[in-house]
Amino acid sequence: MQITRQADYAIRAVLYISKLNANQRAATSQIAKEQRIPPSFLAKIISQLSIAGLLQTSRGARGGVTLAKSPEEVSLLDVVEAIDGPITLNECVHDDGTCNFGEDCPLRPIWCEAQQDLVNRLKRTNFAQFISQN
Repeated sequence: MQITRQADYAIRAVLYISKLNANQRAATSQIAKEQRIPPSFLAKIISQLSIAGLLQTSRGARGGVTLAKSPEEVSLLDVVEAIDGPITLNECVHDDGTCNFGEDCPLRPIWCEAQQDLVNRLKRTNFAQFISQN
């Protein structure tokens, strides 16, 4: 499993914004430059994160982007799922009817457990943890 480039860019953008002071806003052009994200791609990402309620945007001379919540309240899972949708290691995890073996499949429990472990890890990891590491 690999997250999309868009999700990776979103994580880097949110991390950058998380490091700002509470009353500070970041210009998308500055985020794009410092995080090496194509500006047009970043605009789409910012829009998706804003719709998901993770970012607030404002236009104008004093405009920019800021977190809609505190860094402690934004998890890696929030960002990944806002961009890529729910994490699914195998389609049978959400719909056991897709497997030809049904309930007799010896692999489904492993996929379910691995997916839950990943989701839990991403949910437990918030952006405040990255700020405190620097």
